[in-house]
Amino acid sequence: MLIRSSAAAFIFLCYMVLFPGTLTVGLSAEVNEDISWYQLETRHTIIHYQNTENLKRFDHKIAYHTGKWGVLGAIFRSNSEAHQDKIRKKVDGIFEKVQQLLGMRKRMEKVHIYICRNKQQLHDIYYKIFRKPCRYRAWYAHELNAVYLNIKDLDEGMLSHELAHSIIDHYLLVRPPRASAEILATYVDRHLFD
Repeated sequence: MLIRSSAAAFIFLCYMVLFPGTLTVGLSAEVNEDISWYQLETRHTIIHYQNTENLKRFDHKIAYHTGKWGVLGAIFRSNSEAHQDKIRKKVDGIFEKVQQLLGMRKRMEKVHIYICRNKQQLHDIYYKIFRKPCRYRAWYAHELNAVYLNIKDLDEGMLSHELAHSIIDHYLLVRPPRASAEILATYVDRHLFD
C-alpha cells in the first residue's frame, strides 16, 4: 500500500514538473488566463491593472485625501513612484476608514482589486467565474478575496462599498447574510467622508 501511494506521488510530481500549470484549479486561473495584469501592492491591497493609463484614471476617479502626503518624499521620487505612492495612500486610507466605520479593525489578508478597462470586460470576468450574466456595476468575490471595478464607472464610494464586503466577510467568524452585509456596505459608502 505504501509503495503504491509513493509511486502515485512520484508520478504526480513528475507530471507537475513536466507539465506545470496543467493541473491548476481555482477561480483565479480562469480569470487571468487571457489578460496581462500589472500589480501595485499597498499595506492592505494588491491593485491589478492592465496599463499605466488605467492606473492614472483610477487615481483621478478616487478623490480621497488622508492628509499624509509628505512633501519631501514627492520631491525626491520619480513621477511614477510619487504617483504610485499617492494611489497607495488613497486606497489604504479608504480601507482604514472602512474598517473604522464598521468597527472591524484587525490585520487581514490583502484584498485584490482588479481594475477592468470597461463594463464588457467586467461582465466577461464575472461570467468566467460564476457562469452567469453580470448585472452589477462593481462586485466582490469572497472565494478570491477580490474586488472587480470598471474604470469607466467608478468612484471612491463604490470602492469603499466593495472593500467593506471583504472586510465584513473576513472579520466575522461566520459570514453574515447577504442582505445584512449589503446594508453595512451601503452605510460605509454613504459615510466615507464623515
